[in-house]
Amino acid sequence: MTTRSALLCAAASFALAPMAYADGHEGKRGRDGQVNIIYWQAPSTLNPFLSGGTKDVESASLIVEPLARFDETGTIQPWLVTEIPTVDNGGVTEDLTQITWKLRDDILWSDGTPFTSADVAFTHEYCTHPEGGCAQITKFESVESVETPDDFTVVVNFKEPTPYPYTAFVGGESPILQKAQFEGCLGAAASACTEQNFNPIGTGPFVVDEFRTNDVISLSANPNYREAGKPAFASVNFKGGGDADAAGRAVMQTGEFDYAWNLQLAPEVIAQMEAGGLGTPVAGFGPLVERIMLNNTNPDPALGPDERSVVRPHPFLSDPAVYQALSMAIDRPLLVEIGYGQAGRVTCNWIPAPEAFSSTSMTCDTQDLEGAKAMLEEAGWVDSNGDGVREKDGVELRVLYQTSTNAVRQDFQALIKEWWEELGVATELRNVNSSVFFGGDAGSPDTFQKFYADVEMYANTFNGTDPQAYLANGLCDKAPSPDTQWQGENISRFCMEEYDTLWNELAQTADISERQRIAKELNDMIVQNGGMIPLVHRGRLSAHANSLGGIKLNVWDSELWNIADWYRIGE
Repeated sequence: MTTRSALLCAAASFALAPMAYADGHEGKRGRDGQVNIIYWQAPSTLNPFLSGGTKDVESASLIVEPLARFDETGTIQPWLVTEIPTVDNGGVTEDLTQITWKLRDDILWSDGTPFTSADVAFTHEYCTHPEGGCAQITKFESVESVETPDDFTVVVNFKEPTPYPYTAFVGGESPILQKAQFEGCLGAAASACTEQNFNPIGTGPFVVDEFRTNDVISLSANPNYREAGKPAFASVNFKGGGDADAAGRAVMQTGEFDYAWNLQLAPEVIAQMEAGGLGTPVAGFGPLVERIMLNNTNPDPALGPDERSVVRPHPFLSDPAVYQALSMAIDRPLLVEIGYGQAGRVTCNWIPAPEAFSSTSMTCDTQDLEGAKAMLEEAGWVDSNGDGVREKDGVELRVLYQTSTNAVRQDFQALIKEWWEELGVATELRNVNSSVFFGGDAGSPDTFQKFYADVEMYANTFNGTDPQAYLANGLCDKAPSPDTQWQGENISRFCMEEYDTLWNELAQTADISERQRIAKELNDMIVQNGGMIPLVHRGRLSAHANSLGGIKLNVWDSELWNIADWYRIGE
């Protein structure tokens, strides 16, 4: 196969062991000057409630923070609260219908005003407003109401017994917004609040000096940050854009930057960069999966810009024979080899980690082109006019396959196009600038949320080690639409009544073994019924300068979760 020959080359590998330096640099806040960070997918907003893009969530985590978050081991840690509420300590009621958070009384917003329970309650109001289009709405799926008995107490009431109460206000995807700044931005006004969305006031270690969308963020140390002597860096130069190759070289070969995120590059390329001697790649496996999302609606442009992502069904991807054949035609071990090396594993699952929640019911490590062809033939999809494209009842198998612009993804597209066209599925490839593709612009036709294509490929992950909120992405009412300003986490518009019912059972199940069983069943249900085609379980791979200390790669939360602890080695 010509594409395979072009892509396969001698690949060097690197260890998947996260590097960490011991904390311990103490002294004056801002003593280490500037730290330079590069995200080749440029942030388009600093309000994570208006974007599902990881780039936006992680850049915002420098500024806005949740009540609790997950450390590098996946363990939940108190952040803006005194402790993690549990049934044992009285913070969660015995009937599991209420959780009480006790806020620290020493937290200030960066503008010097007190952080209080009113801000937490407002954040719930903001994200759950029916006209707001909150990109993180699944975090609040189980919440009935939020009460504030006093300035430092937050009581979250759940609709039903909720054995896993750590979704709302927990992790980098669900931080707290300042009520005073955002109270004029509720509902439909949310996306129009440019000043607030680009310059949020936060409790985190840095404040925004200037935000240039899809370009550069300039930040400086928060003078009101709660920990003396932190952050060690006086300023952050956060550069967005370019590509993964340039970002990796900027850290490991030229030394222009201190940290480069998401180096989605072939293993031999990473090894060559590391040989530059200035930086170190760090990687670890969490729940990150590269997948092909299958559009469950009709993307025909003739329907008009609003209808094409809500009108069902898809002309041919609603046929199980079609999406199963598309999956069978893919050589996943080859994709892992040419794309990720040791930083990738074959997967059939949407939830590949933690291991306890990972299904073992499906296998997909062997390509079966002939079996895929036979399946299509049996279902009546035939090449009746000899043009190489199968059709049935006047509908041809022609797919528009889009993804973000990235060397590995374009390699994947080229291979998969070959395999699908060998099946008789005409495949048109399209790639979109990653800053636009993963942006939250409701007016753009090119975002992954709009999904104006038949299939699209990307990866995302979830915070923490319990997949309940992430599995809610498959609920019928979480699909992006004009009514939600094109925000929502059910990107494929998958809708299955049995799935919704089973998810509600998961949300009410306390027994851990039962939670694992149900989560695996939900995983299988969405994969086997046309929601997506999982491809590769990806390690999160980034790189840091050898002169940067305090790095603890975190695959369970924002990678920048502990930037307050970063420091310059030897200075």
